[in-house]
Amino acid sequence: MLRMRSGLATAMLVLSASTQAAGPVGAMPAGPAPLYGVTLDAVDNVPAVVDALSHLSRTPTVRVVFDEGMDAPHYVGPVVAIRDVAYVMGELADSSTLKQYTAPQLRQRAAAYLHTLGSNVDVWEVGNEINGEWAGTSRDVVDKTMAAYEVIKAGGGRTALTLYYNEGCAESPSRAMFDWAQHNLPPRLRDGLDYVFISFYEDDCKIAPPDWNAVFTRLGELFPHAALGFGEVGTRHAMRKATLVAHYYGLAIAHPRFVGGYFWWYFRQDMVPRSRPLWRSLDAAFLGMPAAVNR
Repeated sequence: MLRMRSGLATAMLVLSASTQAAGPVGAMPAGPAPLYGVTLDAVDNVPAVVDALSHLSRTPTVRVVFDEGMDAPHYVGPVVAIRDVAYVMGELADSSTLKQYTAPQLRQRAAAYLHTLGSNVDVWEVGNEINGEWAGTSRDVVDKTMAAYEVIKAGGGRTALTLYYNEGCAESPSRAMFDWAQHNLPPRLRDGLDYVFISFYEDDCKIAPPDWNAVFTRLGELFPHAALGFGEVGTRHAMRKATLVAHYYGLAIAHPRFVGGYFWWYFRQDMVPRSRPLWRSLDAAFLGMPAAVNR
């Protein structure tokens, strides 16, 4: 989650892949593709959220960003309700709040959340936009990411990492995504992650449209075993929302491990309740994506 969103209540929902219409689901298949992703930034009004999720044409996966200062039991009810109609991906700490934790505290948090919610969380996001300048020093950020990764990996959970795409717009060149990841992330993390996502906001990174095929080719070289995709997209500008939903969910990326995602950040604001026009835009975008297959 980006700096300008640090004041929001942080509960994030991400929707991922299945060919069936929404309904009760079991464990996420190994390597589903594509991922049909959206973001919900708070777990209030859960009945309306569940209704919006359950009527989408593809079964979503919901990434819940667990708010700072909240214990795992706070999320049991919302996560269970969401998982009746969707897969769940849990984000242990948003980039905007990462400085509030030490590595031991994040390790403890990961263990507590895994113990309490593990049966209802299919994927764990162990780091969010970790190369962002606002997340903390590189050493601290990597230590915290590794602490969460080690807990989830040891517990048998699937792990995901989101990087902030800032090539050509980084405030500090040393935090540019590719070089930062190559120079700072240990090989055992890069080799062991199940998913690696890119967060990209046109509002914040005002560059020419990237060659996404080249971007994901390079990303795949850095993370040789992970499924790849977009972890966050969105805009604050109302007139651009429908266009950007159609654009990003409609991208065709040639990389063999690309699984989609996109994870529109403003799902709660834009698409709940499902009578809102942008809910229909999202559903149409889902239908335009390839049908899911298990790999």
